Amino acid sequence: MITEAIVLAGGLGTRLQSVVTDLPKSLAPIAGKPFLAYLLDYARKEGINKFIFALGYKTEQIEAFVKGYLSADAYSFSVEDQPLGTGGAIHKACNQVSNADAIILNADTFFGISFSNLAIIHELRKAACTLALKPMTAFDRYGVVSIDQQFVTGFSEKEYRDAGLINGGVYALSVAPFLQKSFPPVFSFEKDYLEKMCSGGQILGLISNAYFIDIGIPEDYTRAQTELPKAIVNC
Repeated sequence: MITEAIVLAGGLGTRLQSVVTDLPKSLAPIAGKPFLAYLLDYARKEGINKFIFALGYKTEQIEAFVKGYLSADAYSFSVEDQPLGTGGAIHKACNQVSNADAIILNADTFFGISFSNLAIIHELRKAACTLALKPMTAFDRYGVVSIDQQFVTGFSEKEYRDAGLINGGVYALSVAPFLQKSFPPVFSFEKDYLEKMCSGGQILGLISNAYFIDIGIPEDYTRAQTELPKAIVNC
């Protein structure tokens, strides 16, 4: 079982600022409750007892919420002095992970996947990273992940697709091998790590049809208001 999670909550949320003007995206209210609260509640139900928050934008607001929502021994903060990209943010936060593996979560995405199933596959197969993959139909907002017998074999750019597997934004990551790699200070976890590693058979994928929502655009943020509170009960 993996009990620690890095929560990526440092994004600017530019596309959502037209409807959520004074809050970081992770604190956008969903049916009167911050989105981050739904994410943390679900993660705790899935066995996570320590959260490392990778922060950069509107840090003080997120810190204040976390301090009021979690016990003092259940969180720490990894704060960027300047934007580090998704890879740099994860790399910096990994220095605070005390176990061999960590779950990586995006603070604007909810995917009701079983963390224990993700951890079992990741640990048994000794993967560098295991991605939670969501089957989608008729979409153009996401790139597509190719998979062969659980091994991720490639990533395709965003374009309209009738069907495909998307990266659901939940990962199990082997921490030490990731920290031992050489990266520039600012880098993309997706482009500079996952895409480069997949050719070596070190990246796995777990397909799940669990509920998925990304509140990064106003249309999906509006949809989450009614969908997420109901869906999370059944996850």
